[in-house]
Amino acid sequence: MTTVEARPHTPLPRVGPSGDGSSSLLAGRDVLTIGDIAGDALPFVLQTAARFAAARGRGDLRGVLAGRSVALLFERPSLRTRVSFELGVRELGGEPVVLSGPEIGFGGRESPADVARGLECYVDAVVARVVRHSVLEEMAAATSVPVINALTDHEHPCQALADLLTLRQRFGRLAGLRLAWVGDPNNVFRSLAIAASRLGVEVRIAHPPGRAPDAAVAGVVRSTTDPREAVAGADAVYTDVWVSIGDEDADERRRAFAGYTVDAALMRHAAPHAVALHCLPAHRGEEISAEVLDGPRSLAWEQAANRLPVQQAVLAALLAR
Repeated sequence: MTTVEARPHTPLPRVGPSGDGSSSLLAGRDVLTIGDIAGDALPFVLQTAARFAAARGRGDLRGVLAGRSVALLFERPSLRTRVSFELGVRELGGEPVVLSGPEIGFGGRESPADVARGLECYVDAVVARVVRHSVLEEMAAATSVPVINALTDHEHPCQALADLLTLRQRFGRLAGLRLAWVGDPNNVFRSLAIAASRLGVEVRIAHPPGRAPDAAVAGVVRSTTDPREAVAGADAVYTDVWVSIGDEDADERRRAFAGYTVDAALMRHAAPHAVALHCLPAHRGEEISAEVLDGPRSLAWEQAANRLPVQQAVLAALLAR
């Protein structure tokens, strides 16, 4: 099995509620893919996120981003991503500026590059949820302030970080865990597979024939078309929607993924202590059953809650003084 090569890096200092981090490799950098948080930096980001999570509600976080402003761009509607970033910035003492798709007007009113240049006049960082990853890359190339991927068609690094924090909270470790993904090797899977494998997690995926992971992750995961084989003995079983906004082949996709539902019968092939993961929103009765999603083995709501502290940790690292 081949591995994805990490870019050269130095350890990321602890940047936390006490303001004890002053510089890092990530300071001023972009996070467009999970690979932008390379190697040993991943555990430090997760440790910082855990400290932010523990410090919530104590009122000692506001100095982290005091005097900083962050633009939050959403080309499409968002619930968890918008709320977690907006509240996350405020809790760190920063000022969030939220802009929706019609207000931005990518490709119509203004080019992505001009949007980024304009925002640079006012804010210290840009968080963007856009459809096409190339739009995010164009923005990042045009501005000197950090740009953070809040979801594109290529990756979802913030979700992957929240998933890893959730697993570490439940099991007390990441190395040695077995994670099975059932369904579409999509943007969330791509970020999670790369990050998890770097932290010692064995990643497996069950997918329909002809829908294997791309080359970016194929070398770091075990792939099969049999969901039961992928789930066998797994510590965690993850799935995501089969049809996303903008997918024009919805009926064909549902036919292709029939038989890949994470339900009680499939979970019986996992380890007795196995948990079920879903990044939400969910379609009960398609990729996951209501019994599993709403049952005691589900960590979907913990994953949602952890979006906030991991994004705070990323912002703190990028904007470290």
